[in-house]
Amino acid sequence: MVEQSRSRGRAEAWRPWTAAGRRPALAWPQSLRDFARRAAQRVREWATAEVAPGRLVPWLAIAFGCGIIIYFAVEQEPAPWAAALLLAATVAAAIVCRHRPFALPATVGIAAVAAGFATASIKREIIAHPVLAAPVWNVELAGFVEMREERERSDRIVVRLERIDSARLNERLERVRVSVRKGTAPAVGSFVEFKARLSPPLEPLRPGGYDFARDMYFQRIGASGFVLGRIRTAEAPRAPGLRLRYAAVMDGMREAIDKRIRAVLPGDKGAIASALITGKRDAISTPVNEAMYGTGLAHVLSIGLHPVPKTPS
Repeated sequence: MVEQSRSRGRAEAWRPWTAAGRRPALAWPQSLRDFARRAAQRVREWATAEVAPGRLVPWLAIAFGCGIIIYFAVEQEPAPWAAALLLAATVAAAIVCRHRPFALPATVGIAAVAAGFATASIKREIIAHPVLAAPVWNVELAGFVEMREERERSDRIVVRLERIDSARLNERLERVRVSVRKGTAPAVGSFVEFKARLSPPLEPLRPGGYDFARDMYFQRIGASGFVLGRIRTAEAPRAPGLRLRYAAVMDGMREAIDKRIRAVLPGDKGAIASALITGKRDAISTPVNEAMYGTGLAHVLSIGLHPVPKTPS
């Protein structure tokens, strides 16, 4: 009897096996359980704060960006109609779940992801255009001047092509950017004819450098070059569109502002003021230009207070 009472009072390191032959689950230490409980409570508090009125709205931008990331991660170009159909389906699901407190945020987030994916797909379809593959000489071009830029040594124009004649040119280019002699750039909106040497968009000059080709592609410019001979103004085969007329009005306003500034502030003072407001930098003298580049302030003239001129689409 003494031995039996002693065996009953002996401490055991492990619990005995159950009848089924299974060992019971081990109990976690109390400190670890307290930490997990506090962490879960904190996560619940954070989630409650995030779903408060208006707190989930900033996450829509993140979801939209995730949709764009998904577009760039797919192996092949998605069909724009499929992306638009997906967006419509997710928006419809969000509308159906508008009275459900938990389903509504989830469906709205999915719709934001679909919106980013559809935006990237449709944007690619809008800006897609032919790009020149190899240089060509003596190409006969005709089209409307959409943008004019006055530079220090030459002028530069962007032309929306109406006609292009070249036996060696297979691409049907939509826009080209060509350089002309200083002071010979025609007005925005005019219809011009000229011969030019065209080259493919310039690749970065060094690894990680500025990508000219990428910038020109998003402006829907398929080639660049320079005019050979004289540029001629001709009668347009059709009336210019609304965007082209708007660009002509804006360019006329810039010209008027530039003339007014230079009349009041002669010399480099007026030239710098005009560059900051209108973007016209051709009147700045060479020493001032070199000083601006040397001091690292040339980007101020490029950015300035004026809106960056955009090529009409």
